[in-house]
Amino acid sequence: MTDRIVACEPEEVPRFARNAINLASAGLGACGLSATDEFFAPLERMLADGPAIFYPDLYDDNGKWMDGWETRRRRGGGHDHATIALAAPCRIDGFNVDTSHFTGNNAPACRIEGWRGTGAPDEATEWSEILPVHELDPDSHNFLACADDNLWTHLRIHIYPDGGIARLRVYGTPEIDAPTGTELDLVAALNGGRIVAFSDAHYGSFARMLAPGRGLNMGDGWETKRRRGPGHDWIVVALGGRGTIERVVVDTAHFKGNYPDSCSIQVADVQGFAEETRDAVEATSANWDMLMEQQKLSADAVHEFDPDVVADRGPVTHIRLNIFPDGGISRLRLFGRLA
Repeated sequence: MTDRIVACEPEEVPRFARNAINLASAGLGACGLSATDEFFAPLERMLADGPAIFYPDLYDDNGKWMDGWETRRRRGGGHDHATIALAAPCRIDGFNVDTSHFTGNNAPACRIEGWRGTGAPDEATEWSEILPVHELDPDSHNFLACADDNLWTHLRIHIYPDGGIARLRVYGTPEIDAPTGTELDLVAALNGGRIVAFSDAHYGSFARMLAPGRGLNMGDGWETKRRRGPGHDWIVVALGGRGTIERVVVDTAHFKGNYPDSCSIQVADVQGFAEETRDAVEATSANWDMLMEQQKLSADAVHEFDPDVVADRGPVTHIRLNIFPDGGISRLRLFGRLA
């Protein structure tokens, strides 16, 4: 039985946002630094990893509780803006300015500026426009491409004149800043690792499998539904850079009655792997070279596999993690060196 590949994002999502890394993710380390106003909802909510939620009957002391960043109504002219630090220095491909659940109170338009530097920007900081003014639809995912190719560490988002944004997603490629020969986690999201495809991801948040630290709970990782037929589940990850894998860490933190019985890892050197060939993963990845033969796993534990069981396959660009027959993996680490 062959499992049908499931794309990580629906086809209506633009290419720059498919299977991409969100560098404005609080879970990866992004944070809000300042805002001109946070009367109705704080800036930090705009960077939350999960989708925005809506509680029809929930109010606080200032009014309707909203899941995002929302300013009060301006009466004296001007506009609001907020500054955020990205999770890592990156080149930006595009944005999702998400106004979900903001209907009559959304920000009608936005503009985004970038800055690269250490520390926090101040009044003397010279910002560069990387996204001109764009209108925003209410209660919508507003996908906006970025044509700028520079490296940025901080963003300032302007909203005209006021209102709310549920989530800001910043899709880009992190810069790997490490001397040649340094050991790196080649699939870490902050090093550019990204999930390309999977057989199933019914539970949890699959992208968190590449996040820093250990899982916070059972929902902080990749978990499949219970498999009732033959076969096994799998997930394919693109490395942040072409490199040689030397050791593997598979963490089943919080997965106690639902951890996989075992796992294996396959690899391929697929240079020039394009979005258009994503569907070919299903047909080819099952035949990739074996990096690590099937190994037993246990509940709620860190499993470290050294070169005794990790084969030397030379430089590779993609891996396929197989789990038998199903279950959950909190974190995956593949340590090696860039080619």
